[in-house]
Amino acid sequence: MQPREPASYVGRFAPSPTGPLHFGSLVTAVASYLQARINNGQWLLRIEDIDPPREQAGAADAIIKALDRYGFEWDGETIFQSRSHEAHNIALQSLVDRDLAYRCTCSRRDLLEAPTGLLGTIYPGTCRDGCEPGESAIRLRTNNIEISFDDTLQHAVSQRLERESGDFVIRRRDGLIAYHLAVVVDDEIQGVTEVVRGIDLMDSTPRQIWLQRLLNYRTPGYLHIPVITHPDGDKLSKLTGAPEISAAVVGQTLSRALLALGQKPPPDLLRWSPADIWSWATENWQPEELIGQRSIVKTP
Repeated sequence: MQPREPASYVGRFAPSPTGPLHFGSLVTAVASYLQARINNGQWLLRIEDIDPPREQAGAADAIIKALDRYGFEWDGETIFQSRSHEAHNIALQSLVDRDLAYRCTCSRRDLLEAPTGLLGTIYPGTCRDGCEPGESAIRLRTNNIEISFDDTLQHAVSQRLERESGDFVIRRRDGLIAYHLAVVVDDEIQGVTEVVRGIDLMDSTPRQIWLQRLLNYRTPGYLHIPVITHPDGDKLSKLTGAPEISAAVVGQTLSRALLALGQKPPPDLLRWSPADIWSWATENWQPEELIGQRSIVKTP
């Protein structure tokens, strides 16, 4: 698959099929959709189905049907990330061939004594200079050059990867391509110019920018929205019991999503058709209302 020439604006929504669409994911979809629409750009739908052990049967179809029911209109066909395996492996091999990545046989048990930081375990470089034969992951080499980017809502973000995460996995021990590499390759192939996603993924962005630089890819803009949380502060997710969005009260749920995003819809918006709601939302979208916010508590 050849990378497409970037349009003036290309956005995307990229859910994993680990369960049906819940309110937190809907809020992310709404934000990314409105960013694309106010920029007269394309909005792509990509199902990130590269982790079969975590996927739920029928979830991809359920997500697509829910987005259609809620009035989302994506450009082109739905993309399934699993169909990009060849491109992922070509990128992986190019990094290995240039000694920018290497085999690592370390298990989780081997790293129990490794230091930890904000990004989790800091890989100590055990296999950097070679390792014994055996089942292995592949790690990307890092250094301590500061990687910085300006997020549209969260302002300047920077990391020094060797100090804060160490060399990180780009192919798992089970042979599956890791998220960081897959998302970077697919965004390049699709010509994505801005990534809109939850702030819980913002700490991943410097690692992805490092990959983009090593692969000579473009770096898109980034807009990380606050995560939706339960009243106890836990992120709303499938793991924390977030229910599927309702098929019966579409207008009410879309209105709540806009409120969560700091917008000020008219009180009767919840009774409008999805098409009319989207028309209002596109004309009135003000993402700057979210500047500096990191989380939003979901209301009943």
